[in-house]
Amino acid sequence: MKPFDPAIKVCAVSYLNTSPLVWGMLHGDQRGAFDLEFRIPSECARAVATGAADIGIIPSVELNRHNYGRVHGLGIASRGAVRSILLVSTKPFEKIQTLAGDISSRTSVALARIILARRYGVSPRMFSLAPALDGMLAAADAALIIGDPALHLDPEALDYHVLDLGAAWTEMTALPMVFAIWAGRKQSITPAVEAAFHDSFKFGRAHLDDIVRMEASQRGIAPELAREYLTQHIVCELGPADYRGLELFLEYARACQEAAAI
Repeated sequence: MKPFDPAIKVCAVSYLNTSPLVWGMLHGDQRGAFDLEFRIPSECARAVATGAADIGIIPSVELNRHNYGRVHGLGIASRGAVRSILLVSTKPFEKIQTLAGDISSRTSVALARIILARRYGVSPRMFSLAPALDGMLAAADAALIIGDPALHLDPEALDYHVLDLGAAWTEMTALPMVFAIWAGRKQSITPAVEAAFHDSFKFGRAHLDDIVRMEASQRGIAPELAREYLTQHIVCELGPADYRGLELFLEYARACQEAAAI
């Protein structure tokens, strides 16, 4: 596939969950079609907001702040336990007073605030740290770990209270949770661009064995866990229920932000 003219800068998240979405851009017919780079979620959001990227995997909470165009039907979601968004606490969740959030995260921080407020009745003081569990728990009652760092933890083996925020959201709302979507400059998201993004994902879906083989060892993740994660926890194709979950999350995030400002 020929590069788009003018060149379109695409920022993807540097976690395993993005691999199926960009596999065609890396190894398939879409290779070279975009100027592709990888960053952590918060930096992807910043790159699109500042114009350093035209399209990015945007933390869904950013849709409350920006009127972006969207690539419809694709994103990063869960319909139950997500496995890679973990709230780890030294105290029962209803007694959390301080929470260390992963510096990589924006949507997950908002989701933690929503679940803690609505389900457990607490609004802890929050601050951001690098995703190292011991250091985070030395500084706060609880820690929020996302993405590949969360996959390096075994929730069952941790001697703490552990909450999977994907599972908690779906239990609370009976809806999926959409963590991120492709979004950016409306002028850049043409039908041809959308088709290329969908084709890239189709290529990734068809080459899951390659993704597991190549990405798991590189990221220090067991192949069995990588396969389970990509097939049983992460959803990349979004349908009507996913978008209902997204809109409810954005509504709750707005309400949470307004309450914090009072």
